[in-house]
Amino acid sequence: MVPMNQWIKIKAPATVANMVCGFDILGFAVNNPYDEMEMQMVERLPNEASVKIINIDHYNLPTDPEKNVAGAALIALIEEYAERFASTRPAGVPNNVGFDVKINKLIKPGSGVGSSAASSAGAVVGANHLLGKPFSNDDLVRFAMNGEKLASGVKHADNIAPCIFGGVTLVRSIFPLEIIALPSPELHVTIVHPQIEVKTSDARSILKHQVLLKDAIKQWGNIAGLVAGLMKKDYDLIGRSLEDVIIEPVRSILIPGFDALKIACKKAGALGGGISGSGPSIFMLSKGKETALAVEAEMIKLYTGLGLAHHTYVTTINEKGVEVIN
Repeated sequence: MVPMNQWIKIKAPATVANMVCGFDILGFAVNNPYDEMEMQMVERLPNEASVKIINIDHYNLPTDPEKNVAGAALIALIEEYAERFASTRPAGVPNNVGFDVKINKLIKPGSGVGSSAASSAGAVVGANHLLGKPFSNDDLVRFAMNGEKLASGVKHADNIAPCIFGGVTLVRSIFPLEIIALPSPELHVTIVHPQIEVKTSDARSILKHQVLLKDAIKQWGNIAGLVAGLMKKDYDLIGRSLEDVIIEPVRSILIPGFDALKIACKKAGALGGGISGSGPSIFMLSKGKETALAVEAEMIKLYTGLGLAHHTYVTTINEKGVEVIN
């Protein structure tokens, strides 16, 4: 356990959710970009808020903890800590425990690479470290999902789980929560973030509430194929399974140049890819760095041609998840 009023530093990675066909159940963490956070455990007076949010970036996100995703996640953690560990609280943990959190968001909000998940997950992993790690990773996912509900209106874990566990994760069930860690492929990831914003809540609102049985069957086959490809390290099977016939056709209309980009990236050698989370970021998986860089060149070429500002990343899968770095 870290003494009170001692700051720790946290690195919370971006994540790619859905992995094309695995809506709300599959995701993986990446090494770049990531958020930086600092936290300390403090004692609060009974009438004080338990969480204090300090923004050290330019996004002007809410500092009211009930309106901030990191704050919502921490409030859930603090409430359960008080219930479960009131009589077994170790020396050094105050009766009215609280946390100060400094957040430097390097993952742009609304980018589709798990910005809200990084804040929520980073906060609860940091708090757990400060408290002496009384909670399991599954517990931390449960707490962080409160931040995702604040951001999108839904408690989903496809970003949160890989952010906390690292690597590739499968959310088999939300209620009760069951997270399964999958083998991480030795692949490079190319991401392009067109500088438009797609809110997760908006991207969910346009989805169909019913799907055809034939589409559901095809989707189930792709999900099973993707998981099997990861288990067997069969990269060709992974590539064939990166197909979405339910969500992507609807959401892709929100992203300029999506269809043309996907064709160009596959011609450049990418195994496949698609919308990262709810978008607007798009990811592609490639067998080697040289191919990943060629894919990046196609992304830059297309969005430069469209006159749309964009950022790109060539990175790899992060197998550690959120890290406390001191």
